[in-house]
Amino acid sequence: MAESKSKFESIREWVVDHKLRTVGCLWLSGIGGSIAYNWSQPNMKPSVKIIHARLHAQALTLAALAGAAVVEYYDHRNKPKADPYAKYFPRSHKE
Repeated sequence: MAESKSKFESIREWVVDHKLRTVGCLWLSGIGGSIAYNWSQPNMKPSVKIIHARLHAQALTLAALAGAAVVEYYDHRNKPKADPYAKYFPRSHKE
């Protein structure tokens, strides 16, 4: 009987396979949320609001990249040593 993957495990697998997309989506949602929050502050100029939103998104992106690096580190540490490019370069039958 095959066990189905949990929702968390399938999300984790997708994040491992699409690290840069995950960081990009996190950046986009971070800057969107930060702009929305800063726009609700009435005592700031629009240029200051945009600068704050960019700084918040930049900090969130650095945190996401650090998280992706940690995931990559533990992925390589726990995986059996295999050639990651084996599926792209099949072995010849002459060996």
